[in-house]
Amino acid sequence: MLAAMSEPTETRKQRAARRAGEFPPAPEALPRPVLDSHTHLDITVSEAGVPGGGPAADPVAAAIEVAAAVGVDRLVQVGVDVGSSSWGADVAEKYRAVLATVALHPNEAPRLTDLDEALREIEALAARDRVRGVGETGMDFFRTGDEGRAAQEESFRAHIAIAKRYGKALVIHDRDAHADVLRVLDDEGAPDAVVLHCFSGDAEFAAECVRRGYLLSFAGTVTFGSAGALREAAALTPLDQLLVETDAPYLTPMPHRGRPNASYLIPLTVRFLAGTTGADLDELCAAISATGDRVFGPW
Repeated sequence: MLAAMSEPTETRKQRAARRAGEFPPAPEALPRPVLDSHTHLDITVSEAGVPGGGPAADPVAAAIEVAAAVGVDRLVQVGVDVGSSSWGADVAEKYRAVLATVALHPNEAPRLTDLDEALREIEALAARDRVRGVGETGMDFFRTGDEGRAAQEESFRAHIAIAKRYGKALVIHDRDAHADVLRVLDDEGAPDAVVLHCFSGDAEFAAECVRRGYLLSFAGTVTFGSAGALREAAALTPLDQLLVETDAPYLTPMPHRGRPNASYLIPLTVRFLAGTTGADLDELCAAISATGDRVFGPW
């Protein structure tokens, strides 16, 4: 007893810091199954572990199981470099709940010493059947300065060409680069399916993307208190052009912002979007599911 009493007491601040690294509790299950249109299982498992705590013999299978229990029965694993793209393509062949996209992230392209060789490897992966998208590619003017933008644009144009050659969806990362993303798409000609991952524009940009027939994928950011412009964008997006994603392990929806994200938390964003758009929850789930199958499927 004396030894136990001598242990330091965990302060509220220390407890908050410890819990920030823990996965949130599972939300209420959705009435219909949906997909997570953009996740990074490799990063989630390596950096945050598996929802539910404790080691798992097969962490990918465990993550899939936890998500399916709340109605998230399909996942799109997204590549950001050659290594993660190859890993994702292999995972998609092993697990029926997973499809993959492959690409060099916009911030990765300027760092490469041989961009052409990396693009050749991405194209080889894009030819695989369980790879259904090319992305995340695009432009990011937040993290890449002027010196890297030419390489970003070259890479983006090459990814657009790959997506069109293989009939795959184009998954776009756009950060502070809305006008330039549209300019390059106009120059190259967009593939049949274009997904704006983690949509970050305002209502005006959303309306232009909708007019072009693009898909807008909303992440947990739409639930943040400061995201009024995103909510306006979501409200004007037709249900058949709307997707939902985690971008796990990042962008965890409220009320768990700052803690690790994973596909099983999609219901929080879906329910929030139902309130924002005024859509019936069951109708919204059905629309998200059908759109996912149309763009990426069949699983």
